[in-house]
Amino acid sequence: MQTSILYLWNKHPEQFAQIDPTKKVTVVNQGGTSSGKTYSIMQVLFTLAIENAGWTITVVGQDMPNLKKGAIRDAGSIVNSSAAITSEILSYNRSEKIYSFKNGSLIEFTSYDDFQDAKNGKREVLFMNEANGIPYPIFSELDLRTSKRTFIDYNPNSEFWVHEKVVGQEQTVFFLSNFEHNPFIDPSIEQGILRLKDIDPQLWRVYGLGQTGKIEGLVFDTKVVSEMPEHLDKVGYGMDFGFTNDPTTLIKCGLSDGVIYLQEIIYQKGLTNSDINKLLKDAGLTKRDAIFADSADPKSIKELRLYGWNITGADKGADSILYGIGLLRQYGTLNIHRQSNNLIKEAAAYKWKVNRDGEKDNKPIDAFNHGWDAVRYWATSTLGNNKGKKILAYG
Repeated sequence: MQTSILYLWNKHPEQFAQIDPTKKVTVVNQGGTSSGKTYSIMQVLFTLAIENAGWTITVVGQDMPNLKKGAIRDAGSIVNSSAAITSEILSYNRSEKIYSFKNGSLIEFTSYDDFQDAKNGKREVLFMNEANGIPYPIFSELDLRTSKRTFIDYNPNSEFWVHEKVVGQEQTVFFLSNFEHNPFIDPSIEQGILRLKDIDPQLWRVYGLGQTGKIEGLVFDTKVVSEMPEHLDKVGYGMDFGFTNDPTTLIKCGLSDGVIYLQEIIYQKGLTNSDINKLLKDAGLTKRDAIFADSADPKSIKELRLYGWNITGADKGADSILYGIGLLRQYGTLNIHRQSNNLIKEAAAYKWKVNRDGEKDNKPIDAFNHGWDAVRYWATSTLGNNKGKKILAYG
C-alpha cells in the first residue's frame, strides 16, 4: 500500500542526505486535510514495532477523545485490514489502549496534562499526533526520553512551536503532504477540498495544499475550555442535517454568566433518522431536551418527532445566516469544549468572504459551517435580539 509519508520518503531521498542513521531522527509531516498523514505514520509505527523487538512506541494526542477519533481509530483500521500485522499482535488492552506484540514491542496511546506528567517513562519511538494542540513543554520532556525516532504531524493553519524549534534542525526531515498524496481519499471529500480553490485562496493554501498560513477574517472569536459549566441557562441543542457529502451535526449550547458555551455531540456523515435517534439516546438526551433543527428538512424533523424527540424547525427568514452570526457575535468570545474536535477545526477556518480587492465581504464562506449552522439554529430560536443592539453589522 502506498502511503503519503512513505511516498514522500521514497520520492525525495535527498532530504535524508544530512541524516545520521545512528542518531535519533525527527520526521515532521505537515499536511493538508485528508492527506492521510496520521494513517500513514501509524502504518510506519506498526512496521517499526514488528521489525524491532522490545521497542516501546508512544502515540500522544491533545487528549484521549481526540486520539480515539483519529490515531486510535486509524490503528484499528490498519490492524483489521492486515492479516500479517494481526498475526504479530499478542493482545490489545482496550482500557489502557496498548497493543502488545509477540516480540515484546508495544504501541501505547496516551495524553498528558502538563510537562511534569510527561517526565515519566522512556521509549524508542514517539508520535505527536496533531501536535499544534499540544504545548511545547510536554513535547520537550517526551522527546528527551525518546531514543530512536520522533514523528510529528499537524494541520498548518498557523505557525507554532514546531516551526521555530524543530523544523530546520540537523536531524529533522520535513514533509509537506496534501490530499493528492492520498490515493484512497473519498471522492466526495476530494471534491469538497477542490471547492476551496473557488471559495478562498487562504483556505485552499492551508487545507488544500498543506502550506503554512494564518487564516484571517474568522467569523467568530473562540476559546477552547476544559469543562462545561455545571449550570447553563437557555440550554438547548442545535442540529443541522446532512448525509452523503455533509455531516449531520448536533451541538449542545448554553449560557453561563452571559457567556456562550458549546459542546459537539454529533458530527457524522451517512446518518439515517434511525441512526440519529440512537445517537441521541446514546448521548444521554432526554425527550424534554429542546432541539432546534434546520427547517429546510421538515421530513426529518417529523420523523424524529415520531421517535418522541422535542425537535422544532428554526426560523430561516431573510438574512437568517447574517442575523444568527450577528446574534452570536454579540456575546464576544465563544467557549468550545475541548472534546469538540470538528467544531474547533471549523472555528479555525470559518471566515468572511474576500472580494477581488482583498477586502472582507459581508457574507461568510459556504464551508466549515456545519457545526456553526447548528449553533445558529439554537441562537435564533433561543436568544433573540435581547442585547438591544443592531446586529446586521459584521466584519
